Amino acid sequence: MRDLVGRLSALDPDAGAAVQVIAYFDRLVETRAGLEAIVRGAAVLAGCPACLTDSERGVHVRVLPDGGRTDAGPPPDPVWPRITVPGGAAALWLERPSPPGPVGAMVLERAAAAARGVLDRTRGRAPARRDGDDPALVEVLLDAAAPSAVRSLAARALGLPGDIPVRAVALEGGVPRVGPAHHPPPEGVRAGIGPAVTVPDLPRSWALARTALRLAAEGTPQDPGPRVVHSDELGGLAVLAAAVPPGTAPHPDVRALERAGSEAPWMLATLYAAAYAPSLRAAAAQLTVHHSTLQDRLAHAEPLLGWTVRDPRGRLRLQLAFALRRLHRDAGSP
Repeated sequence: MRDLVGRLSALDPDAGAAVQVIAYFDRLVETRAGLEAIVRGAAVLAGCPACLTDSERGVHVRVLPDGGRTDAGPPPDPVWPRITVPGGAAALWLERPSPPGPVGAMVLERAAAAARGVLDRTRGRAPARRDGDDPALVEVLLDAAAPSAVRSLAARALGLPGDIPVRAVALEGGVPRVGPAHHPPPEGVRAGIGPAVTVPDLPRSWALARTALRLAAEGTPQDPGPRVVHSDELGGLAVLAAAVPPGTAPHPDVRALERAGSEAPWMLATLYAAAYAPSLRAAAAQLTVHHSTLQDRLAHAEPLLGWTVRDPRGRLRLQLAFALRRLHRDAGSP
């Protein structure tokens, strides 16, 4: 895709930009992004406020070009570029004078198509199940743009009482789950666990669960680390995740870690143990190798990395490299 964009941009900058717009909204659709993320994409890509409304469904989402949401804004101006979302009464517009230009027109078209998919699956049909797992009900519950009355109905249909703490869980692939906070975490899959909140605050729990999922590992020798990550335990790593959105070029330390990992099948598990175990002797015990064997492995790894991992500063750098590696790998949180 990047190759194609580069060639098209050389021939026609508008064509290259249009392909990037298509790829951006396709990625939002693949990750089942909500309405706010779609409108935010339209505003940022178009460089002006964007607004989506649907009076029949009680939807009103307005986002500024810096990505901040503020639903208050001027009434629609007839000169603003506007598109009706197919299959309903919803409309999307860009708050700038017409015409939108080829890129702006593509932003409107692709954002409207993506919004239709969200509206159809979350507002456009009666739920088919009441077993606590209905995907449409869960999406409504986690969508901050949904009216509070609609979200309350979804919570009741899912059997979530309003008087107990609940939390959102992001499973591998960005699949959402909601349930009482006291339920045990899922087993056998990568998962991010949001904080315990009240039902109205579930969208926040969901956002934090998705961040936690980005930092969850496969738990294999080639991707060592915990498979289930609780957002409550992230601390400053949440700030790091916000600074490294999907698609960011890998940091040089990540490239160094990948380079070292390609040298031996034991390399990444060894470096992870050295980074996180309370001592090198504890790391050797975790790996079931002799302490001298671990020392030999680290002596082999350090020239490949470019820094020592046997002092506190080097261990911290290695911990950050592992975290960045997961963030660069996982594009599930647009």
